[in-house]
Amino acid sequence: MSTAALLADTAAVLAQQIQINPKPPPGSEKLINVVNYLSWLVMLAGISALIYAGGKFGWERWHGGAVESPKIILAALFGGIVSTSAGLIMNAVVTGGG
Repeated sequence: MSTAALLADTAAVLAQQIQINPKPPPGSEKLINVVNYLSWLVMLAGISALIYAGGKFGWERWHGGAVESPKIILAALFGGIVSTSAGLIMNAVVTGGG
């Protein structure tokens, strides 16, 4: 057998794709369930904060005074972005990326 044929056979063997079937670790269903409940609570808290900030904004505009509601709105939006990212990262880590 020539060297070129041997290298071709070796490359063909090394180029074969390895089939990997990731499985979630044992007990991860409970952790995913807790994360799902927490994400719903965070979503409800964010919506409540936006409704509160909208009402406060209307009250401040109607009666004058310091405008603090945009800070609340920005904090609620930032908190929503952080919590959404955390949920996606946690889901990817627990389920193995798929």
